[in-house]
Amino acid sequence: MTDNTLETLTEKLDRLIEAVGRLAPAPMPQTDLDSADCFVWNASPGFLEPVQRVNRVDIGLIRGVDRVRDILVDNTERFAAGLPANNVLLWGARGMGKSSLVKAAHATINAEHKDAAPLKLIEIHREDIDTLPKLMNILKAAPFRFILFCDDLSFDHDDTSYKSLKAALEGGVEGRPTNVIFYATSNRRHLLPRDMIDNERSTAINPSEAVEEKVSLSDRFGLWLGFHKCSQDEYLDMISGYARYHDLRIGADALRAEALEWATTRGSRSGRVAWQFIQDLAGRLGQPLKD
Repeated sequence: MTDNTLETLTEKLDRLIEAVGRLAPAPMPQTDLDSADCFVWNASPGFLEPVQRVNRVDIGLIRGVDRVRDILVDNTERFAAGLPANNVLLWGARGMGKSSLVKAAHATINAEHKDAAPLKLIEIHREDIDTLPKLMNILKAAPFRFILFCDDLSFDHDDTSYKSLKAALEGGVEGRPTNVIFYATSNRRHLLPRDMIDNERSTAINPSEAVEEKVSLSDRFGLWLGFHKCSQDEYLDMISGYARYHDLRIGADALRAEALEWATTRGSRSGRVAWQFIQDLAGRLGQPLKD
């Protein structure tokens, strides 16, 4: 065999090895819980993706929900300190700061206890709820305390993954790990469509048992925090708070008039509508908003 033949065979083998290497599955990313305080659960490969820049607002800018804010912060602080605390369901009117309050409470607790181990916030997407036991199995041996957060949690007629959530929160053989708590936001108090519950009541052999099975999911949350539509004064208070925080150059009378006009064109008043107005106003004024 000549040298040229050997060289040709070697090149072909190198190309074959390279091609086989591309077909092999990529190595699973490793979770580093020290890399950040917030993570997103990536269910398919099964690892936690760190979030270096969290989309949140200062807790002082969340207005009109003072009572539920205090309850949530107190529950979170007790959990961070290793004391008993409840899973929390934040339900009610859209755009009133449910998810913003969860993220703000997490940041507040960590800012007040810088000398302690940081509290970790992990977002799990609605479609990944059935992988919750897998995630909890990863977290239970970690030296941190975790808030599992699911935004806009609800279930449709043919969705049975709520049963997995029930077992994971309370009632399973192992139960919920002591270093894990679950916070969820939803527009529905019982997380299921009203017509789904009514249908069970009208068609089931034993209506009361069927309804109890459906609504028992929300019973796994020890705290129900209700968010309701805000008044005009609360809406204007949100606007004023945002304008002061971001140093927007506009007079009080003009700010009030434009804010009311904005709410009228939107047909609603809420924290989300207030923030959308502030973004529009800052853009028209040519001013950047603070991080």
